[in-house]
Amino acid sequence: MSKIKPSQGAPYARIMGVGGYRPTRVVPNEVILETIDSSDEWIRSRSGIATRHWASEEETVAAMSVEASGKAIADAGIRPEQIGAVIVSTVSHFKQTPAIATEIAHLVGAGRPAAFDISAGCAGFGYGLTLAKGMIVEGSAEYVLVIGVERLSDLTDKEDRATAFLFGDGAGAVIVGPSKVPAIGPTVWGSEGDKSETIKQTVAWDEFHAERPEKFPAITQEGQAVFRWAVFEMAKVAQQALDAAGISPEDLDVFIPHQANMRIIDSMVKTLKLPENVTVARDVETTGNTSAASIPLAMERLLATGQAKSGDTALVIGFGAGLVYAATVVTLP
Repeated sequence: MSKIKPSQGAPYARIMGVGGYRPTRVVPNEVILETIDSSDEWIRSRSGIATRHWASEEETVAAMSVEASGKAIADAGIRPEQIGAVIVSTVSHFKQTPAIATEIAHLVGAGRPAAFDISAGCAGFGYGLTLAKGMIVEGSAEYVLVIGVERLSDLTDKEDRATAFLFGDGAGAVIVGPSKVPAIGPTVWGSEGDKSETIKQTVAWDEFHAERPEKFPAITQEGQAVFRWAVFEMAKVAQQALDAAGISPEDLDVFIPHQANMRIIDSMVKTLKLPENVTVARDVETTGNTSAASIPLAMERLLATGQAKSGDTALVIGFGAGLVYAATVVTLP
């Protein structure tokens, strides 16, 4: 017989508060066109993006995270010192160690929580949310701060016609806490490593250190391959998440997919046969693709503008480099 005392956690977990931060600089397509041969019409038709936000030198990964986290903590109605863990999903914190989560935990006044970074690209928020849920149910934390944050302008090749217009900067955060009723459904997640070359960094850091190529490492992707995978395969994953939660598209109030591309979003809505009354996040138009930050940023905007409300049932799905994905059904805070 085991002598280990069983964990004493909450029966369920829920999102209690949400916060977002978008850099002050708004970058229209006209600025992108200064370095690529394209047009505003082409960018909008291919991606649905009209503007994106790019961070200033002062708007660091940590600074943006702290701003978003402060809003999420206030929205949840808890004190920073009650946070038992901080999870940060990012690919644009350039220090291999220490994790940026430790600095953020200190800056928000969280005391001495568990703090670590994860790298799951555009699916990172879903991964973090799932880890947070497990911590709360298991009993290792009462409240968990989950952050998705990116400064993708640092990793964007401004001369690459295929990707220069896609990426933006920002941070989104949520507080996950205990619940007496199910409010975060089972996560359908996974990876397809055989497709890892479709979205990648152009030069590995060790290669950059050794060879010092002319250009700083940037993100590149095979657009058509990614588009086909996202439209056809991710709709299946989204449906699996609905099935796992025991609900149908008719039960949904809100759909918050990763804000990668408007065409992908619209195609997924059609494939899933979502009813017209379901509110669909289309934050990509003015925020661009912010990778791990895109879902919490879109969630925060929907709630702030009244397009979604507390208690709504939402399907969230993230997908990207790896290729990795994560989808779940949640109750909005």
